[in-house]
Amino acid sequence: MDHQTSITPPVLIFPLPLQSTINSNLQLAELLCLAGLRVTFLNTNHNQQRLVGNSNVESRFKQYPGFRFLTLSDGLPDDHPRSVEQFGDILSSLQTMAEPLLKQMLSALVKEPVTCVILDGLFYYGVDIGNEMGVPVITFDTISPSCFWIYLSLPKLIEAGVLPFKGNDLDALVTHLPAMEGLLRRRDLPHFCLLDYKTDQNSQAVFKEIERLPKAHGLILNSFEDLDGPFLSSVRSYFPKTYAIGPLPLNLKSRLAAKATPLLSSSNSLWEEDHTSIKWLNAQSNGSVIYVSFGSLLVVSRDEMMEFWHGLMNSKVKFLWVMRPNMLKGDVSRDQFMKELVEGSKGIGYIVSWAPQKMVLAHPSVGGFLTHSGWNSTLESIIEGKPMICWPQYVDQRVTSRLVNEFWKIGLDMKDICDRFVVEKMVKDLMETKKDEYKKSVEKLSKLAKLSVQEGGLSYSNLDCLINDIKGLTRTVENGKMHNNVTSY
Repeated sequence: MDHQTSITPPVLIFPLPLQSTINSNLQLAELLCLAGLRVTFLNTNHNQQRLVGNSNVESRFKQYPGFRFLTLSDGLPDDHPRSVEQFGDILSSLQTMAEPLLKQMLSALVKEPVTCVILDGLFYYGVDIGNEMGVPVITFDTISPSCFWIYLSLPKLIEAGVLPFKGNDLDALVTHLPAMEGLLRRRDLPHFCLLDYKTDQNSQAVFKEIERLPKAHGLILNSFEDLDGPFLSSVRSYFPKTYAIGPLPLNLKSRLAAKATPLLSSSNSLWEEDHTSIKWLNAQSNGSVIYVSFGSLLVVSRDEMMEFWHGLMNSKVKFLWVMRPNMLKGDVSRDQFMKELVEGSKGIGYIVSWAPQKMVLAHPSVGGFLTHSGWNSTLESIIEGKPMICWPQYVDQRVTSRLVNEFWKIGLDMKDICDRFVVEKMVKDLMETKKDEYKKSVEKLSKLAKLSVQEGGLSYSNLDCLINDIKGLTRTVENGKMHNNVTSY
């Protein structure tokens, strides 16, 4: 392979310290490497150790001589749970560690300068540092475009008096939201929209993000036009230089095939994957299994878990369920409880601590996905043509689940409900009663997703635009000052 290994300055990629964002950013990193760009990937020490220990990422990226990992401390002790409940504190602690490092790395005085920085929008301070140092910053927001559009609309919703909400009717439709009129209820908005935006930590971070966006060189979103066209168009009305290059797994697969690069079994998992799940699926009939996974962050109570378990068992539909070791909320007797669930599920269900999700969703035995509606999981389900039951909790998950049910019509939204009878009915509807209806809708989107990343497709072309734009960012150093030739719209 002809990879560029000259002294061209690298692209610095800095993801949020989460499984989903690390996964998406590593896919982007590999796409840039395939285009001949050098990439430096900045990860936290904690997540890098988990990534290297549970995936083949090191051996996979050895084929790209211009790629390297760098790590930094997130400022937290080793035994910190790093759960979603403390996410605001994690971001704050990481900012304390990252700001001085970014200033040092982007300084004109360093031996090897940086072409540009690609980072998450919640690292808003990185945009300020890049502008101060004269280094272009491209924001890569790994949430759904529909939720990102809501972010951009927040100031107008406040100005129109929509936020904060008056009264307690969560089923009231949200007004003053172009491209979504008559679609979203209050309960479908990101969870922090129901809180006091003036004091809520998450709300304040989002406001800082959208304030910095106009100062960024570009915006990357992981979606495709046939899925999110109205929302992408709305985002571009604010920020024209928006690159919709998803679904990233498909775009990467397409580019690897075009380069005749061996399609290695790839994993970017921070958790050890249990491949006995595939062996179990091999013994099941086509389309007979519902895959159950609530992602890498969500924690549930014992009562919530039992409602799902009873609903699944009562449906009589075979299930493969991912139960992370840290998934149960505050329960000291977890091991015994989980052992009882595993024993009680025999004959119908199979429970693992973590699964190779892409392989599971691609398996012919899997007919549906009971999911938390994380954006990566949603795209992976669409890619493989698997309809969904959505049980969302945070941020874009709540928006996405509504679109799955009402806009794309590829599944069911079980938002704010945890009841065994509802679980049973929805599983039967998805896997039996309405199976053909949902399957037809999601397979149509799957075909469009695959077309988007082929040569001539919009995601393929958008990725080319991004790559060419990055290659056009040249740097010279004169009298100790850094200057950039930055293309602009």
